Amino acid sequence: MRRPVAWVVAVVLFAEAIGVAMLNWLLASVVDRQQMSLAGLDPDAMSLSAKIGGVVFGLCFALFGLVALLVALRDRRPAGLGRVLLISAAVVHGLLGAVAWGLVGPAAFVFMVVVLALIVLLLMTYDRLEEPADTAAQDGGSPVTPESAPTAP
Repeated sequence: MRRPVAWVVAVVLFAEAIGVAMLNWLLASVVDRQQMSLAGLDPDAMSLSAKIGGVVFGLCFALFGLVALLVALRDRRPAGLGRVLLISAAVVHGLLGAVAWGLVGPAAFVFMVVVLALIVLLLMTYDRLEEPADTAAQDGGSPVTPESAPTAP
């Protein structure tokens, strides 16, 4: 069950990366074509900053997706920076879900919560330490059982 969840999280995060970048690029184009201004800001600066923000956030979500993809390919839990990035992705989706409820509606909120749940599920399913059942056999010895354990004289 762990591997399919990691694959789904990777695909969803890559799709979100493309969606976020395209949405910001579209909004930047609208601002640029209509010469919109907010509180006297230069429309060209607003358009450029929206495009840069779209690229940055798109790359950020793509990095989150890359970590999930590596987890799926290796079938091992994320360690170090990868774990921090996945936790960051979960926090971002929680915050986006809270904002989406008020600005976009319940459908966007549900989507963000589902993605948040998938990321948390990915983190939790790989949370247990994976120990081989027969660690002593890998070392060349025989497994120690309570009956074969040495006793003190």
